[in-house]
Amino acid sequence: MPGAIDHVFLDIGGVLYDDRVYAEAWRLALREAGGDFTDAAFDEEYAACRAGQDRSFRVRLSTAFLGPDPDLAALEAKASRHWHYPPSALHADVLPTLEALRTAGYRLGVIANQPSQVRAALERDGLVPYFETWGVSGDLGLHKPDPALFVRTLELAGAPAGRTAMVGDRLDYDMVPAKAAGMRTIWVLRGEAPDDPTPAQLAVPDVAVADLTELVSVLVELS
Repeated sequence: MPGAIDHVFLDIGGVLYDDRVYAEAWRLALREAGGDFTDAAFDEEYAACRAGQDRSFRVRLSTAFLGPDPDLAALEAKASRHWHYPPSALHADVLPTLEALRTAGYRLGVIANQPSQVRAALERDGLVPYFETWGVSGDLGLHKPDPALFVRTLELAGAPAGRTAMVGDRLDYDMVPAKAAGMRTIWVLRGEAPDDPTPAQLAVPDVAVADLTELVSVLVELS
């Protein structure tokens, strides 16, 4: 059917895996870099990042706890030593949903800001066979929120943008650039999404879902 969605792209952190792993990696990195703050202060700032959905979490957290002009490259190197997804971080709805999507005939891919080695975690957890196209920043040298990462991934998939959907947990890094690339957008309200999204935020994506179990029915409606 013309206009039907046949390719679905998913983010990794927050959508497939619990993004608290990422938050904890940055908590440790900032302390290793000399940041002096309580867990409560970090949690409050991280919650503000999630509520805002309008700025790099890394920049906001680094500036809040280390001052202006932090060395982001050095901080990212520190955080990367702690940023690994254990098997327990895989959300329980992921494998059943990927199987349901594949059974329904959707072709799947990932679009994510992740190091190339993230594929090892997906391999370990049995996810790799579900995905045909890998739009990983560490592989392609492109990073969200640049729409170029989305456009390049669609080129690799050979998928017209109008027949694709992006599933992510961020408005600024997933929904907005995916829409700019011509994709349909599904916002998953977990991970780096706010606990209480505003009506204005909910109006940005085509649809918002509480978890992945809703994806197949939502994709049918969007098509």
